[in-house]
Amino acid sequence: MAVLILVLHFAPISGGAGFAIQILWWVTFVVAVLWLLGFVFRSAGSGGSGGCWYRW
Repeated sequence: MAVLILVLHFAPISGGAGFAIQILWWVTFVVAVLWLLGFVFRSAGSGGSGGCWYRW
């Protein structure tokens, strides 16, 4: 009986974690694409001067 209760508690937690991890992978992919597009558009818009799109 205790094993059944543990499984019933563990299943929703692991399912929720799997969903959250899947969402984080998609967010990471979108951010990486936007980051790479920032480099492409900055280099095309700066006239080839090689300027940075960030300031330090």
